[in-house]
Amino acid sequence: MQPIIIVLIILVVLVFIALIKTIQVIPQASAAIVERFGRYTRTLNAGLNIVVPFIDSIRNRIDLREQVVPFPPQPVITQDNLVVNIDTVIYYQVTDARAATYEVASYIQAIEQLTVTTLRNIIGGMDLERTLTSREEINAALRGVLDEATGKWGIRVNRVELKAIEPPTSIQDSMEKQMRADRDKRAAILTAEGIRQSQILTAEGEKQSAILRAEGEAKAAALRAEGEAQAIRTVFESIHAGDADQKLLAYQYLQMLPKIAEGDANKLWIVPSEIGDALKGLSGAMGNFNPMAGMGGGGSGTSGGGKGAERREQPPID
Repeated sequence: MQPIIIVLIILVVLVFIALIKTIQVIPQASAAIVERFGRYTRTLNAGLNIVVPFIDSIRNRIDLREQVVPFPPQPVITQDNLVVNIDTVIYYQVTDARAATYEVASYIQAIEQLTVTTLRNIIGGMDLERTLTSREEINAALRGVLDEATGKWGIRVNRVELKAIEPPTSIQDSMEKQMRADRDKRAAILTAEGIRQSQILTAEGEKQSAILRAEGEAKAAALRAEGEAQAIRTVFESIHAGDADQKLLAYQYLQMLPKIAEGDANKLWIVPSEIGDALKGLSGAMGNFNPMAGMGGGGSGTSGGGKGAERREQPPID
């Protein structure tokens, strides 16, 4: 009985193992390659799958999700013979599990080597300045070459990114000095522009102030002239309205003579020729009240003296 029990136990174990090998559960976003006697038969997709135990075997399980692989820094020579170290990151996704298994031995290593060689070809045609400022161009060119080469491997390269581009230390020091000089230059230019703009605004303000001041003075002068003209018109109209005679005018002129003589600069008086007639009229008016009005010689002498004074005070006219 004991050998029969042992055989039954062995059969149960074999059945259990066969069941385990028959039922294959593939996780989501994964695939499995099935080989029968070492030859590819089919690809198992996500879910519950049945295989023939001890005949079919699982060759490889492949993750179909997008993968991120960083590559170590690679020395690359630019067109102007400068060595730069470039770090790259590849974003890829397996689209065909069978091709990724049988078309290339190790697609990760193949992508890395292809990235290095392609990067050297691209950077070799650029100088250092263009290399540092053309990341998008380098990424696009590298992605195009990788996507075309890895298509037959069942791999799609989604993105290629350059993590860092490190030029030599001496070049970094020179670039830092150049950037500092450029910043100082821009600061000096901005300072000069600010001073220039400030001076322009100050000049504009002074100009506007002068214009407004001149306009104010012109308006004030116009108002003063208009006031004086109005005063003259009023006086003229009043004189004409009052029908002033020559005697009154002569009397007013005599009252203005002391004001004309005021000041140290008044060394010469210009007496109009009509003053004689006015004085004659005034003398005639005064003679009516003078007890000696009958002495015509005195009046004539006074009048003649006036004319003589008139001739002496008037400057010679060339």
